[in-house]
Amino acid sequence: MQRAVNDALRRIPVPVVWLAGAVPFALVIWDIFTGGLGVDPVAEIEHRLGRTALYFLAGGLAVTPLLRLTGISLMRFRRALGVICFAYAALHVATWVVMDMALLWGQMGRDIVKRPYLLFGMGAFLMLLPLAVSSNNLMIRKMGGQAWRQLHKLVYPAALLAALHWLWTIRVTEITPIFWVAAIVLLLALRLVIRRPLAWTRPRRA
Repeated sequence: MQRAVNDALRRIPVPVVWLAGAVPFALVIWDIFTGGLGVDPVAEIEHRLGRTALYFLAGGLAVTPLLRLTGISLMRFRRALGVICFAYAALHVATWVVMDMALLWGQMGRDIVKRPYLLFGMGAFLMLLPLAVSSNNLMIRKMGGQAWRQLHKLVYPAALLAALHWLWTIRVTEITPIFWVAAIVLLLALRLVIRRPLAWTRPRRA
C-alpha cells in the first residue's frame, strides 16, 4: 500500500502543486470582480491571503512527520509548498501595507509596536524571507547542506509566530484559528518525539 502510494505520488508533476497553490489567489481575484468580499473587502483579502499562507505552511511542516509515521513521501513537493506559503505571506503583508495602511510608514511602525499580533506576524514574515530566497539549488550549493538546513529551522519559530498572530487577531472564540495553532504545535512536537522513521520501506528515489 505504502509503495503504491509513493509510486502514484512520483507520477504527479511538481507543477501540479504550483497550479493548486494558485487556486486560492484566483478565487480572491474572482471575488474582487464579482463583489464577493463582503462589507470590508480589504480586510477580507488580507485575512484570506494570511490564512492561505498558514495552511501551506502547515502543509510543509506535515511532510516530515508523515514520512516518519507512514513512509509516504511528499518530499518532492515540500519546496513548492514552502515557496507558495511565502508568496501568500508576502501578498498578505503587501495588502496590509498598501491597501490597509496606504503606505503610511510611521503609522505602520507605531501599530507594529503597539499591537503584539502585528509584531508576531511581521516576525514570522521576516523569518520566512531568507527561507524563500534560499529555496533553490544554487543557494544550497553556495551555503552547503548543513548551513542551509540550520537556516531552514527558522520555519519552526516562524510557524508558531504566524499561528499566534492569527489567534491574537480574533475578537471572539473561534474554533478555526485554535485548531490551526494546535495542529502546528502537534506537527512541531511530532518532529521532536519521532526523530527517526518508524518501520517502513524507504521509497525508491525518483
